[in-house]
Amino acid sequence: MRTVTATASPSPLPRAGLASRPRVLLLAGTSEGRALAEQIAADPWCDGVASLAGRTSAPMAQALPTRIGGFGGIEGLKRYLTQERITHVIDATHPFAAQISANARAACDALGLPLIVYARAPWGRAPGDQWIDVADNAAAVQALGAAPRRVFLTIGRQGVADFRVAPQHAYLLRVIEPPDAQDLPPSCEVIVARGPFSRADEIALMRQQRIEIVVSKNSGGALTYAKIEAARELRLPVVMIAPPAREGVAVAHDLDAAMAFLRR
Repeated sequence: MRTVTATASPSPLPRAGLASRPRVLLLAGTSEGRALAEQIAADPWCDGVASLAGRTSAPMAQALPTRIGGFGGIEGLKRYLTQERITHVIDATHPFAAQISANARAACDALGLPLIVYARAPWGRAPGDQWIDVADNAAAVQALGAAPRRVFLTIGRQGVADFRVAPQHAYLLRVIEPPDAQDLPPSCEVIVARGPFSRADEIALMRQQRIEIVVSKNSGGALTYAKIEAARELRLPVVMIAPPAREGVAVAHDLDAAMAFLRR
């Protein structure tokens, strides 16, 4: 992964004869985004740069030149898009990365740039699932109830502080990066690990930890679905947090549709 700073200077104009060659900003951070970066890098008809938020210390490598860090809000993103002569924007961030998605839409609307969301489809219920559908972390806390329970918290480190208001529960939190200690509920064991995890491993973990209920974001995809399969087999309820709505923007769920967007 060739990394550039968040303040990189403008890239040169496309070569002669390629004036219509798209230059895409890929807002990455998911396995789908990495796969799309490989497609863009291998396509001589288009050019691009990937952008990562920088929330993990060892991000997965991207096939495109990569910048790491924020843009400085909508105005900063507009400046970057203009300076880098971006012609297309693809939002392949995590389904719950609501702020950058909103900023991307506002910046593209202001500049008249085409934008598409490349997102995995959310999970759907399967026979045997015991889901409690909620809209956000606050509702997830309420869904856990007042009685103490052993909770498998699989929402990442962002937002874990929201569960401090329910200190009666014993939490098992699994994250890629260690959270700040002050954000943790009083009774919380932390596992630092990066998936994917197998269904058998998830079943073994939940049994060993005597998990009674799972809290998960409905982020879709196959990478973390094993925990949902494990909860189904063990007949455990799952508090399922719905992803933020992405209204008013085109959405693609496969690589071909995302690449076709660049050729329109």
